[in-house]
Amino acid sequence: MGAQLAILLNSLRLTLQELKVNKLRTALSLTGVAFGIFCIIGVLTTVNSLERNIQNEVKSLGSNTIYIDKWEYSGGPDNPWWKYRARPDMKYEEAGLIKQLSSLLDDNAYLMQGRGNVSFQNNSLSNITIYGIMESQIKIQPIFFSDGRYLSQIEFNNGSNSAIIGSTVAEELFGSPERAVGKQIEVNGRRINITGTIKKEGKNFISWDYDNCVMLPYNYCKTMFREENSRPIIIAKGKEGVSSQALINELRGVMRRLRRLSPTQEDNFSLNSVEAFSKAISDSFVTINIVGAVIGGISLIVGMFGIANIMFVTVKERTPVIGLKKAIGAKRSSILFEFLLEAALLCVIGGAFGLLFVWLMSFALTNAFNFPIFISVPMLIGSIVICIAVGIIAGIIPARRAAKMDAVAAIRSK
Repeated sequence: MGAQLAILLNSLRLTLQELKVNKLRTALSLTGVAFGIFCIIGVLTTVNSLERNIQNEVKSLGSNTIYIDKWEYSGGPDNPWWKYRARPDMKYEEAGLIKQLSSLLDDNAYLMQGRGNVSFQNNSLSNITIYGIMESQIKIQPIFFSDGRYLSQIEFNNGSNSAIIGSTVAEELFGSPERAVGKQIEVNGRRINITGTIKKEGKNFISWDYDNCVMLPYNYCKTMFREENSRPIIIAKGKEGVSSQALINELRGVMRRLRRLSPTQEDNFSLNSVEAFSKAISDSFVTINIVGAVIGGISLIVGMFGIANIMFVTVKERTPVIGLKKAIGAKRSSILFEFLLEAALLCVIGGAFGLLFVWLMSFALTNAFNFPIFISVPMLIGSIVICIAVGIIAGIIPARRAAKMDAVAAIRSK
């Protein structure tokens, strides 16, 4: 064990010496590997971060949650829009009946949405999302406040002209969310009292736009918009421990009963599962990851050929030294190990520079576009393993050639 460790340390020392002596050649070799690692890890990191951000947005839609809508969220050629457009909209009364008839349901919420203009004194905003919500909305999808409170039961029951608003709306109209509570704004020309401001969530991909919204009690919002033009949906949340599929099966039976559909009639509603949506996203990103890995792998292969070329040159330059080592008793395995170690070390150093470039890229993207880039620990470990593997593959042929040299012929070669 001690002898092997001594060989390892000696080989490492010789490798570092060679890297210092041939700085330009080393730099060119490292550039190829660094670019290859940057491509493969950069692409995979960006794709994985995109998937992670989207999955986080999906989770914000609610766990074990089913969206009952006339539209099928999965889309595709088998789901033509004209087919779903002809379906009847969700009704407020259906939400109450579903809660009565379902034994697996924890709670549900009816939600309508529209667009409108919001103003305060001389400040005005256009095309702001306006939601008409039930009191149970906060149970289905948690809402966090930076200031103020949620709408009260009395305000919901009476259909009061009260609202909670998003952080961006509050900042644009009042300068800060804290100044909004207690003020009165105009929404489509109607005076609305603000009870709370929603905590800033940042840009998102698919979830509700809470930053740029006004949330009103349903009983008030329905006087502002025609219900059939507000894309109403019912959000159903299952009880703890109830699977999404079991909830879907029960809700399908309940909805068919409410709409009096015969066994031969197809559903005129859609049950969109958050878990199914999440799985579909994961499945789609498998292909994207493969494509990204192939693109990055091609760049890494180019760097590998550069390392192999440098190792052939190195073996040729050290031929007399190799012969001398073999003459004094060095084994083939020692010579082989020395050159493989040098090739692997070159790749690891190049990979370290590649990871540095990936980190700089992630830092720039995160700050410039508010798009969090995550460099995971498995990705870091994987990059080191890839570098070592590439180094061994690139150096195996030159190393074997050096190990098989005849000692006398190698000494006389120069």
